[in-house]
Amino acid sequence: MFKGVYTAMITPFTTDGAVDEKALRRLVNAQIDAGVAGLVPVGTTGESPTVTHKENVQVVGIVVEEARGRVPVIAGTGSNSTAEAIDMTGQARELGAAASLQVAPYYNKPSQEGFYRHFTTIAEQIDLPVVVYNIPGRTGKNIETETLRRMAEHPNIVAVKEASGSIPQMMDVLATMPDDFDVLSGDDNLAFSLTALGGRGVISVASNLIPARMVKMIDLCLRGEIEQSRKEHFELLPLFKAIFLDTNPIPIKYMVHRAGLCEESYRLPMVPLSDQDRKAVDAVLKRYGI
Repeated sequence: MFKGVYTAMITPFTTDGAVDEKALRRLVNAQIDAGVAGLVPVGTTGESPTVTHKENVQVVGIVVEEARGRVPVIAGTGSNSTAEAIDMTGQARELGAAASLQVAPYYNKPSQEGFYRHFTTIAEQIDLPVVVYNIPGRTGKNIETETLRRMAEHPNIVAVKEASGSIPQMMDVLATMPDDFDVLSGDDNLAFSLTALGGRGVISVASNLIPARMVKMIDLCLRGEIEQSRKEHFELLPLFKAIFLDTNPIPIKYMVHRAGLCEESYRLPMVPLSDQDRKAVDAVLKRYGI
């Protein structure tokens, strides 16, 4: 169902902290014009922890409306409350989202059975494809491969955004999941590796800034042109590293601002880059002509 580059979109804010609808619509069109396979608003990169649930649904609606069916929109509507995730996912479905991205419940750190029941309950309640988002570095607990395999038996649970950071786990997931279950990288640094091992692509932070380059790298890999894709990976690696000089999405939002596409505006507790990191990012951007 999902293959290629899906951009984990930033949420642009105005200087006074409101959602910047004009900038968001510009970003949607820039991404589609660059050839991405789809858009993923209000994930971690979209500062989901600091937007209200009303704003979360608002952003999804704007992206769906502006996309106009040209690419699928995977709506970030996850929560550590199953009931809240169901509510937002239902609203996203009504707005026309093609699927939902459901993050592993954070802070409350459920058991593996709790993970299973959380995701399958959402999939049962809302008839919309679910992309499971495994990111233990953010949530505090890993979704084990056997748990994911159980989830994949549900017809509405169709893919995983794998951001464990563990290549052995990624290989286990790829070896274990059914053929019709899509495994997407949640880490730009490992997107080439996962795709070369048999994954379907990436939900990318970097593509906020360089969508065409990310599309080229992943498409080459999916076509089996591994050496050319590997070359692209290593050419982009300094940028991938710079994106995580500070907590995501601080560096990528600064980069997109430097490219003239949005204001450099965050919501607390997110704060701007330090002067030292700003200089380091500027040096990387200069290398890429940005």
